[in-house]
Amino acid sequence: MLLAKTLRSSTFRLALIAIAAFGLIVVAIMAYVYFGTIAYVESRVGDAGDHSGFTAMIELAMAAIAVLMLVLAGLAAVLVTRRTVGRIEEINATSRAIMLSGLDRRIPLRGSHDEWDRVAENLNQMLDRIETLMGEVKQVSDNVAHDLRTPLTRMRGRLEKAYHHERNGEADAGLIGDTIADLDAVLGMFASITRISEIETRARRSAFRVLDLAEIAEEVVELYDAAAEQVATRLSLAGDREVAITGDRDLLFDAIANLVDNAIKHGRAGGQVTVTCRSTDSGPVIEIADDGAGIPADQRDHVFKRFYRLEQSRYTPGNGLGLSLVAAVAGLHGAGIALHDNAPGLTVRLSFPATS
Repeated sequence: MLLAKTLRSSTFRLALIAIAAFGLIVVAIMAYVYFGTIAYVESRVGDAGDHSGFTAMIELAMAAIAVLMLVLAGLAAVLVTRRTVGRIEEINATSRAIMLSGLDRRIPLRGSHDEWDRVAENLNQMLDRIETLMGEVKQVSDNVAHDLRTPLTRMRGRLEKAYHHERNGEADAGLIGDTIADLDAVLGMFASITRISEIETRARRSAFRVLDLAEIAEEVVELYDAAAEQVATRLSLAGDREVAITGDRDLLFDAIANLVDNAIKHGRAGGQVTVTCRSTDSGPVIEIADDGAGIPADQRDHVFKRFYRLEQSRYTPGNGLGLSLVAAVAGLHGAGIALHDNAPGLTVRLSFPATS
């Protein structure tokens, strides 16, 4: 079966064309050598001797060489093409299995570390990435369905209750207000999802310009100062007074605001939240530190996923999209995110590339 596919493959046809072209060149060279040799012998010996034996020997040698080269070239073409077709068939077979059964299959590697192994490794890595993305899509879909169920159920309950009771202006106004609030929460969730997707597709790089990160952080601190006072939290700004950065001002403001808002919500009541901006040799850095309960080390890799919420924060306001937006903004700006123990509390560090 494999031999039949080898003989029908386009690679084999190309090999035959190459062999034919090479053969023509070899024939031309051999003809030149043959006739040149005969002419040289005749010029030296002349007509005095019989050259038929010598000529026959040269002709036989050249014919043998031509047949041998033809056989070797054909054999090499079949072997090389068979190997190529074999690897392609492995990829095709795995592709068919994936289409039939799912993304759990991978292309086998032969350990030769040649170009076919590299192609297989790249395809396997692509399959790993697709499987991860499909898992994330399923998780997001499940979380969206779960988070939408509660507000939609509340809205339906209110409307059904109002439908079965007599009209009451004051009660109806309260019902409408509560329903609008739930609808705003649902619409806000979808707006956040859309914005994160927009950021992840790099659709916002057109707004990049040179900015002062410390100035943006100062505006965020001023905005959340009243919210911090309500829970007796001291919110302060530290570090360098000017930190140059290239980026989107609105997105950076939103990312820092989300981190500060989380630090205030999950920090210790009456505690301290500090926003620090610094210019380092490797680039601008901003840190948001609180003294709350922090995040367990085994969950720090998950908190930036969409809708992911820690167990202790499930009963606080929010939809689990804030840190996902921070991760999207960081990715757009080429920044790294690191979570560190603040003993007690948590420090979130965004490290941006140096401004060129």
